[in-house]
Amino acid sequence: MSDLPLTGSDVSPTGSDSSPGGGKRVVIVAAYAENRGIGYAGGIPWHIPEDFAHFKATTLGHTLVMGRATYDSIGRPLPGRTTIVITRDPEWSAEGVVVAHSLEEAFSLAAELPGDVMVSGGSQIYELALPFATHQVLTEVRLNPEADVFFPEFNIADWVETKRIDRDDLSWVWLERR
Repeated sequence: MSDLPLTGSDVSPTGSDSSPGGGKRVVIVAAYAENRGIGYAGGIPWHIPEDFAHFKATTLGHTLVMGRATYDSIGRPLPGRTTIVITRDPEWSAEGVVVAHSLEEAFSLAAELPGDVMVSGGSQIYELALPFATHQVLTEVRLNPEADVFFPEFNIADWVETKRIDRDDLSWVWLERR
């Protein structure tokens, strides 16, 4: 488990207006390889332009919640989306982003911002957000690259697959919490 701060007693599981995001959908958006790898040496261990386009189409108009290392790997706020960066560093800031110091604070801020709450990494943020997610939009990449950051395991029985698009190199999968 992560050492990022989270006051679990103040954050309710999904399914009520008191849920994180103020009743908005909390959507995990991730691409991971067969070994569950999502990153290597500060970057994504593959380059699939169609998946970047899928990420953009999925998240445009919504609020992105990500950790500082994920933000640093992107290097800038993404156009057409509000970006909330979670960091432990009380002095950290970046132009064009909203800063939070816990997942709880990020969800509270996102409740007042446009669109759904799109959790976009990294591993610690995914792990913290998974119990509160209402949906997942996953890219299953058919590679087994070297990785040093991994997508967390989750119980598939807690989710219903609502859509799947299979291609030779990947599958896009939409899940909704049961």
